[in-house]
Amino acid sequence: MGNLQVALLTILMFFLLVSLHEWGHYYFARRAGILVREFAIGFGPKLFSIKRGETRYTLRLLPIGGFVRMAGEDPEIVEVQPGQTVALRVKDDKVTRIYLDRLDERSNVMRGEVKALDLEKDLFVALDIDGEVERYSVHPQAEIIAKGRETQIAPLDRQFGHKTVGQRALSIFAGPVMNFVLAFALFALYLVLQGVPVENSSKVFISDVVSGTPADQSGIEKGDWVKSINGEPIGGDLNAMVEKISASAGKALQVVVDRDGVELPIKVTPDPETGKIGIYPIGEMRAPGALETIRFSGETMVEMTKRIFEGFQKLIRDFNLDDVGGPVKTTQVTVEIAQQGVAQLTLWAGILSLYLGIFNLLPIPALDGSRLLFLGLEAIRGKPVDPNRESMVHLVGFAMLMLLMIVVTYNDIVGLVRN
Repeated sequence: MGNLQVALLTILMFFLLVSLHEWGHYYFARRAGILVREFAIGFGPKLFSIKRGETRYTLRLLPIGGFVRMAGEDPEIVEVQPGQTVALRVKDDKVTRIYLDRLDERSNVMRGEVKALDLEKDLFVALDIDGEVERYSVHPQAEIIAKGRETQIAPLDRQFGHKTVGQRALSIFAGPVMNFVLAFALFALYLVLQGVPVENSSKVFISDVVSGTPADQSGIEKGDWVKSINGEPIGGDLNAMVEKISASAGKALQVVVDRDGVELPIKVTPDPETGKIGIYPIGEMRAPGALETIRFSGETMVEMTKRIFEGFQKLIRDFNLDDVGGPVKTTQVTVEIAQQGVAQLTLWAGILSLYLGIFNLLPIPALDGSRLLFLGLEAIRGKPVDPNRESMVHLVGFAMLMLLMIVVTYNDIVGLVRN
């Protein structure tokens, strides 16, 4: 697989993992009637931005996750205060736009001083125009324009905090669930791509060749059918083939392979120290059945979940910064796996998706698990936790995660330079 293809597949994999997670938040928030202001992939400065309907879709500089910004989660950036001079654009007896600056440049508007307003519940603006106060109804999707930016108002029934606990919990929980669904689908796709070993196989094939190894240098290729070694037929005995190669460390072997129906003699010398030539042998494979695929995906989900939690326990018990991989190390491993083929990359993407879903459900401030914990407390207490305190917990948690990410990334880069 070429470097460009590996790079594109790696980028596509990360984009798929993050975007599907955020889409889960987005979809169920919209279903609950919540105004979604932004759907972002990445953090930091914007690289690309486009608005469709009520939502702005952005691609940001730092590829370390994503977010869905819902109305009411954070204090609104743009506010209109009584005493402020504004311009209103009215259509069908409802205010559709509220201009806060460059008022003299606006046409077909009502200009005046705001005497009273409510943009969350009653949706009105009382404007003093030349000494006369006029009351205008505000459209629930009206926009406030200031400094060239358009911000849609968020009535209470469109804000995250004014939905039921169940609706808010589903909007948050849906992100990790999408990762679980994706992991299941990717494990199934891996089995379809890889196939299932045939019992009592009569052939041994080369499933992959490691670059720069004796096999690669001798001309052995992926997909070759190994027929004999030093004149002795191999048949389907994979173990026998491995033993013959290992027993000839440093000694030349005469290998006959069938490539597209043509038998080719190839001379290869196993590494004198390891006794290996750098191949991944595999028996005959068959296409899996539907039930077989579903069972494999389920069993793989369970097995990988156990391993992920074992990794968490080991990390807590014997913490070592070198054991923590950031975006750089993850990308490095992903590139190495992608070079082994699409099937292996698919399996790895499934593992990462499962890990992302589980990690986000941990009760760590700023993660989905922490937000679900606060909602659980609200359900038990019958009233929400002080929003300011909850926001502070998430803010501190996010800052700590970003600090850890910086440290881990620095450690990853240092490790790459040393290697």
